[in-house]
Amino acid sequence: MTKPEFNLSLDSLRQAYTTGTIAPRQVVRSLRHRCDSYLDQAIWTHRLTEEELEPYLRRLETLSPARLPLFGIPFAIKDNIDLAGIPTTAACPAFTYTPKKSAFVVEQLIAAGAIPLGKTNLDQFATGLVGVRSPAPWGACRNSVNPDYISGGSSSGSAVAVALGLVSFSLGTDTAGSGRVPASFNNLIGLKPTLGRLSVRGVVPACKTLDCISIFARSSAEAKTLLELSSVEDKADPWQRVPPAGRIPFKTNPRIGVPAPEQLDFDGDKEAAQLFKRSLTAARSLGAEIVEIDLAPFTEAARLLYEGPWVTERYLATQPLIDDKPESLLAVTREIIGKGRNTTGADAFQAQYRLRELKQAADRVLAEVDLILTPTAPRIYTLSEIAAEPIERNNRLGTYTNFMNLLDYSAVAVPAGHRSDGLPWGVTIFSRAWSDEALLGLAGKLHAEATDRVGALSDPVPSPNLPEEPGTIDVVVCGAHLSGLPLNHQLIDRNARLMEATHTAARYRFYALAGEPPFRPGLVRDIREGQGATIAVEIWRVPADHFGSFVAGIPTPLGIGKVELADGRWVCGFICEPWGIVGAKDITDVGSWRNYIEAVG
Repeated sequence: MTKPEFNLSLDSLRQAYTTGTIAPRQVVRSLRHRCDSYLDQAIWTHRLTEEELEPYLRRLETLSPARLPLFGIPFAIKDNIDLAGIPTTAACPAFTYTPKKSAFVVEQLIAAGAIPLGKTNLDQFATGLVGVRSPAPWGACRNSVNPDYISGGSSSGSAVAVALGLVSFSLGTDTAGSGRVPASFNNLIGLKPTLGRLSVRGVVPACKTLDCISIFARSSAEAKTLLELSSVEDKADPWQRVPPAGRIPFKTNPRIGVPAPEQLDFDGDKEAAQLFKRSLTAARSLGAEIVEIDLAPFTEAARLLYEGPWVTERYLATQPLIDDKPESLLAVTREIIGKGRNTTGADAFQAQYRLRELKQAADRVLAEVDLILTPTAPRIYTLSEIAAEPIERNNRLGTYTNFMNLLDYSAVAVPAGHRSDGLPWGVTIFSRAWSDEALLGLAGKLHAEATDRVGALSDPVPSPNLPEEPGTIDVVVCGAHLSGLPLNHQLIDRNARLMEATHTAARYRFYALAGEPPFRPGLVRDIREGQGATIAVEIWRVPADHFGSFVAGIPTPLGIGKVELADGRWVCGFICEPWGIVGAKDITDVGSWRNYIEAVG
């Protein structure tokens, strides 16, 4: 195995480009040589030639690295997503066409400076979770750690390319688990964003109502960066959704739902079962409360995907090829998609009715917790095991993934460690639509607890961070809104979540204000050197669409301004106008509102 002379993390490449240590042309040349070491892995359907790469490199040579957030970052594209001038095959030679324009999301990433190195292998027409359903001239994509095992699919090549250090990140698609199962089997973060968050214009459809672009990344922080850069409004895409103004955040110590023991399926893999238990231990160590939940409505919804009328969407996506040239499809692909030919309107409506019932039941389960943690797939199979039972074992891989888009949830696949034979295995955390950033924040912490390396490389896992959540506003409270005190319900009622208990910078005076109950304190910044003190506060994360009503209820002389914290951050929070402290009692020395009310009884 060859190793590149540079680290492919976004931050490392940015720094190298900024300092002039290396240039994109050198990175691309090195990675092309590295790709030559893995020709038997069946990773690519098309690697860009030097001539095809030249326009991207020439453009970057006219620009400063500081101008583009993804300057010179190499990436791969699943071959059911269009790249201008490069054939799109969906792993079916007879289907091949060459698009004039790139998919909308690909355009955004290239505009940000990313360099596409090629199109990656997949299960034909994205029908499969195994990564072996690709015909000649490509064939089965091999696992990045052990080539005798499956890579997972359908976004097989996209995952393996990142895991082997051939690109920094990649795009896949995820209708039933294709962006999560390969991540689990190759030790990566696999983000399945909220359905409709990213444009799917320029994506070969599998199920138009359920398709989404997924992201394979080295870390949750990088997945968040890529998600932000890809989340651009596409007015020409009828499937894209408008994000809500506010989103419900996770609290610092979230309630995590896990399936009842009798509902867990590891298909006999005792080591996978142990890794799952280890993930729960890691979650507890991070402060989470583990709650047993009923997974039944989720798994019943999962069965609708291939046993219900949604298979007809796959049939429509492959017409007229499957009708006129059925021999151009693999037998297993043809068998699965062909079932959608005879669905009736009655079948479709009955399935929709049942899905609505299951959605209501699943949402009730999710309402009792912040998120749910499951295995990503029961176990990883060898190529020979899949060859022996290609459909049944493929279906089993979707146990914990097939329901996600049907029920409109956001999900992140997270590495959970390695079996004794070195093979990776992972878990998935999921929650309501538009909780992508909140999930990525927890995923980063779980990732760091589970493994010390990225993919099949020796590169260390980056330190976890807690991404900011769009659609929320952090508010510093210091008085009656603190946990358990009389006005705390005003935050709870607005779905706000406690993020942390901390202190202000040593620059504040604290006063007990005059007035009727509920009594309130006033926090005033003191600009005189050495005259201020640190005051105990809490930070609450408030959905943005509820922030206005919260602020409207704040009485004078209080208001919302910026509060400096002990670690140097400036956060929105309660402040008091100077005139309000006339006649107030200075309680700075007690250090907190709790201490004061306990002292006065």
